[in-house]
Amino acid sequence: MDRIELIASLAKDANSLVDCGCDHGYTAIKALKSYNVSHCYLLDINEGPLNNARNNVAKENLCINKLISEKTEIIFVEGDMIIPDSKPDILNTICTSGVACIYKKEVQEGKIRFDGSIQTYIMYVPEGMEEGVRGLNTTLDFSENIEIKGITQEMKAQVKANIKSIEAKVINDRKIGIKVALEITAKVYLKDDEEVINDVLNDEEMQILKKELKLNSLLGTGTTKISAKDTIQIDTIDQLAEILKVSTNITNKDIKISYNKVLTKAEAEIKIMYLTEDNRINHINPKIPVVGFIDIPDVSENNICDVNYELRNIVIKPQPQDEHAIYIEAEYEVDCNVYEEKNINLIQDMYRPDVNLQINRIDIATICDKKSIKQSKNIQEKINLKDIEGKRLIDVDILSSIQKETKINSKILYEMELKMKFMFLSQNMQISIQDASIPFEYVIDNLERGESINTKNDIEITSQDFVIQEGGTINCNININIETSIFRINNNKLINNVEEGEKREEQDYSIVIYIVKKGDTLWNIAKEFGSTVEDIVKANGIENPDVIQIGEKLYIPKFVKMPARNYA
Repeated sequence: MDRIELIASLAKDANSLVDCGCDHGYTAIKALKSYNVSHCYLLDINEGPLNNARNNVAKENLCINKLISEKTEIIFVEGDMIIPDSKPDILNTICTSGVACIYKKEVQEGKIRFDGSIQTYIMYVPEGMEEGVRGLNTTLDFSENIEIKGITQEMKAQVKANIKSIEAKVINDRKIGIKVALEITAKVYLKDDEEVINDVLNDEEMQILKKELKLNSLLGTGTTKISAKDTIQIDTIDQLAEILKVSTNITNKDIKISYNKVLTKAEAEIKIMYLTEDNRINHINPKIPVVGFIDIPDVSENNICDVNYELRNIVIKPQPQDEHAIYIEAEYEVDCNVYEEKNINLIQDMYRPDVNLQINRIDIATICDKKSIKQSKNIQEKINLKDIEGKRLIDVDILSSIQKETKINSKILYEMELKMKFMFLSQNMQISIQDASIPFEYVIDNLERGESINTKNDIEITSQDFVIQEGGTINCNININIETSIFRINNNKLINNVEEGEKREEQDYSIVIYIVKKGDTLWNIAKEFGSTVEDIVKANGIENPDVIQIGEKLYIPKFVKMPARNYA
């Protein structure tokens, strides 16, 4: 806590605060905005500090988590694996899967450097064996850079890795070559404090046009690491031999904000396929709690929170002391941004009739009207596959994706698709894989927000059930949760500094009549001619200043400068 923060905190909940020798006025401003002080009196024997304080009081500080850049690249990770002596020779591979982790990242000048690993699982057919499969696993480490022009060390990055494809090629009966196409998505943010002018003090001639903005101002950020551990028991009749396949997902996210803390709750869903000692294939799907606290000062239950989970490490291995158990440990990095929703009146435009102003504006993009809509959808469909009679379905990988988004008046229509990869096991332990897909639609209705909204969707498959029927038909019953974040991005040019320039030239014309053109407002007309909206309204008997008609003739009083156009 800095000096100003400390002093202001001592006056928490006070009725009034007197700052003698106020200088810049920052202590009083902090007490008013952050510590529930009702009134502040600023005193100083010198005019200069008082003027500084006046100017600072007339400013509003906006804290923004500005998205600087977003970039996606495909990188390739390759490596060789030597078959351990305890494993039989390899004839051919059946299926290769993996889990990607980013365990270290660093924002540098013009790039993000990151280190990660891929836990790779290979199912293969042993040479010389009539039936059965075997499993191999290895770790591929990688270190890469993503070049992003303009980023600097003080910025913060989110980096996620997603396996787009993974293949294992048999080099010889004791060696496998592995190649992974890894999709890296990086988002770079900068916590930016911007001061904008929200008032003008002691200047009766200044004309001010204010605009109410609804926005989310960043209150604070925080990061924590959460380790989820558990020992999972498998079927008592199973004696674990090998782990064949692993996939992970974060589900059931629940965020709660209390005073100065954010509680993050979720579940790490771990899908594991394993081989028993008697050559049977089975699977388990445990969900391990991922729970942690993030300390963020000054946040409360009324605030809005965004949470991002990144997998940093995962360990899945047989429990040495128990042949019926699997040990699981997953580490996540959890980033949290907390926002305060504000309605702020800020100056949109300003001028003096008698003096030219040099106005500096800054571009500020803010998120507002953010809310989440959660819906569940049940998908029931029959699909036909070839040559699956008499085979056992042992695994289904499902990937959901949005194919098209259409905004129609007050609703959004999503055309979506479930891509499925089915794995079957025959009676003689032969494995086969087939692909299928199911299209479906998802609708968000009653938005009443027009075309200016933005959306972000989080799709979670909560349950799945597949029943094989005669003739190669599979009855699919899949439940999906879809959480849609809906928000609007306001792009504003706000005033952060004003300086007086030269005096406007006075003209000797006695009368100016202005003919209203398309797009005109009384504010723009008054500003151009060095008059005021109030004077034009009085002079022309205008009942509603917001309504003027094209072609209407307006008398412009108290003008100081005659434009070269639109007068009679």
